[in-house]
Parts: sequence; structure tokens; C-alpha cells
Amino acid sequence: MVGGKVLRIPLTTTRLTLRELVAEDAPFVLDLMNDPSFIEFIGDRGVRTIEDARRYIETGPWTQYGVHGFGLWLVELRASATPIGICGLLKRDALPAPDIGFAFAPTYRSQGYAFEAASAVKAFARDQFHASSLLAIVSPSNARSIRLLERLGFAFDRMMTMSEGARPIALYATSFDTMPPR
Repeated sequence: MVGGKVLRIPLTTTRLTLRELVAEDAPFVLDLMNDPSFIEFIGDRGVRTIEDARRYIETGPWTQYGVHGFGLWLVELRASATPIGICGLLKRDALPAPDIGFAFAPTYRSQGYAFEAASAVKAFARDQFHASSLLAIVSPSNARSIRLLERLGFAFDRMMTMSEGARPIALYATSFDTMPPR
């Protein structure tokens, strides 16, 4: 229990735990969302204070958990409960199916954590929500995330914008009928 909220731990892997974000995760969320790579490739969410980070958690992930039963989860190292990133499923009005999202702190990149977490989230979408497909959106200049999506079995679908005047993003998709068993 954290801050009076019972934590549901949706996923574990060999090295990681993915769990619901709670208000006490705000310092980590603040740091992650102000990382220059996050701002460059994902976007500036205007999270500048601990209170902004708490508000983001409450109006973003918590809303998704309640409405859809999934959302972005905190990714922690199992051995130490050290937060290292976020990864999960989102349901955006502009997309016809759920999409996978992920971001990791600089210290924990290029160690296979994003692949491990995203693989678990992809299997969760297939096994728990019986999704027939999964989407991903990515900045076309984010070569590392594109390589990760391709390793996960996603293929480029098309360029699109999420809203009028927004910058173009690449839409990737995968179908679960071609996903190898875990």
C-alpha cells in the first residue's frame, strides 16, 4: 500500500515490475518528463513541479486505469524497486486501437529494459484484453524507438497527425495473429 492506495501490480518480468503509478511517483515522473530526450521525441507535457507531476498522474494514467483497465505503468527494477521508466497501453480518441507507450530514464537506456517491459505489455494486451492488434506512435526522428518497435514486431503503417496543426508522427502497427508465443 502506498499513500492509502492499494497497488495492483499488473506485470512482472525477470528483471522488472510494472505497476500503477501513484502520487508518490511524482518526483520520478517530474524528472522523466523534463529529460531533453522525452521533450524532443514525446513532447513537452508542461510538467514543471511535483504538483504538476501529481496532476499528470491523476488526470492521465489514473483516468486510463479507471476507464480502460490499463494505462501507463511505472517500471521498476524488481531487485530494488528503483523506478526506471514508464511503459503501458493507452487508448487515444484519434486511434482505432490501443497503443503502446514507453519512456526510460537516461541511466537505464540501452540495457534491454524497454524491450523487456514493452514485450510484457504487448503480451498483456493480447492475453488480458484479447486485442487483435496494437498500435504505436513515434517521432519519425526517434531511430532508437523505431528499432525497438520493429524488434517487437511492429511495422510502419503511415505518417499521420494526432490533431490539426500537430507535428507529423509515424504510426506503427502489429497484429497478434503473427505474434510468437512467449
